[in-house]
Amino acid sequence: MQQLADKLIQHCALLQGLPHELTYLLVEIVFGSLMLMLFVAPFAGIISWVERRVAARMMDRIGPNRVGPQGFLQWLADGVKSLLKEDIVPSSADSFLFRLAPYLVFAGMFMAFVSIPFTSRVIIADLNVGIFYIIAVTSLVVIGILMSGWASNNKFSLLGGMRSAAQIISYEIPAGLAILVVVLMSGSLSLQEIIKAQGAHPWNWFIFDNPFSFCSFFILFISSLAEGNRTPFDIPEAESELVSGYSTEYSGMRFVFFYFEEWANLYLIAAVGVTLFFGGWQIPPSVREWAVGVHFVLPHILEFATFFIKAMSLVFVIIWIRWTLPRLRVDQLMAMCWQYLIPLGFVMVLGTATWIVLFPQGVPLVRYVLFSGTLGLFGYFFYRVVFHLRYTKAELQFNPFV
Repeated sequence: MQQLADKLIQHCALLQGLPHELTYLLVEIVFGSLMLMLFVAPFAGIISWVERRVAARMMDRIGPNRVGPQGFLQWLADGVKSLLKEDIVPSSADSFLFRLAPYLVFAGMFMAFVSIPFTSRVIIADLNVGIFYIIAVTSLVVIGILMSGWASNNKFSLLGGMRSAAQIISYEIPAGLAILVVVLMSGSLSLQEIIKAQGAHPWNWFIFDNPFSFCSFFILFISSLAEGNRTPFDIPEAESELVSGYSTEYSGMRFVFFYFEEWANLYLIAAVGVTLFFGGWQIPPSVREWAVGVHFVLPHILEFATFFIKAMSLVFVIIWIRWTLPRLRVDQLMAMCWQYLIPLGFVMVLGTATWIVLFPQGVPLVRYVLFSGTLGLFGYFFYRVVFHLRYTKAELQFNPFV
């Protein structure tokens, strides 16, 4: 982004008289707005349609299928409907905080996208403390949710906000420990440097570097689900207990902002996981050389496609989990964090530090074993899926009323 700002200063007479810092700020604001309008907002809408379709298939029904082809425009129709609905503020609520809370929740999510490295060049701000910045700004979501619960002057909303605050703050600890494992291996807090420390091939990713980093990914993944209020950790909303939790008193577009943040946060969770453990945008050197020979833009397109496919794979797993596992109780949720994940996180950090001291260059055999074992598990999983599909098909042919 700084290189782009330098080129704009050279070719734009209006910017030549401005300080460099102000020029960089203007460029980042413009590209941040474009990312919001062209990527974050459409992604949040489309992924809401994807989630409803996946949920419908898992429940043996169709899902949205009326608005547009296969119901694809349902997310757009829902957005327009929400904009046209009346925005109600309860008379007993704190009007200012009630109105401010949804925007604070959304801002905490969107500001984190500033440091997400979509390619080797496409990143709004390549901060040298990028992962620390993401941890810091996403904490604003906690403030917004707690503020919405308190300002609503509703016992269900307040209980949902307090649950969310306790849950997110607790699970930030194991998430931070899992991230510290990657920081130890890469020696940097910059997301771009973390990606460059990994290779393009799967066995060179940090997740397969050693047994401790392998376990750290699952600690981070579970903690991210809890911080994002995703099932089985959606107790702040808990429709069967709290009506709708912290968003009970909201209506219109402000109500949608909470779910807009949740859907957009899916990509943020997946992008952080891909960056830290799955090689990010890395493509094989031979593919890069071929792409550079075709067109100088093609390598960046391939990098973005690689990053996006990896992230969407994790997003699908998150959606899949939501419609598979039941919701945990509050005591189970907190016990998992404080009795299991935090002690395991400390073990992973100490184990990784010891591994780096004993094997500074790594152990290739361990990488290949972990990668091969993961491939074997995936192969067995898909075998069982195909087996059950064939069994169900045969059973329906024998008895169509099953």
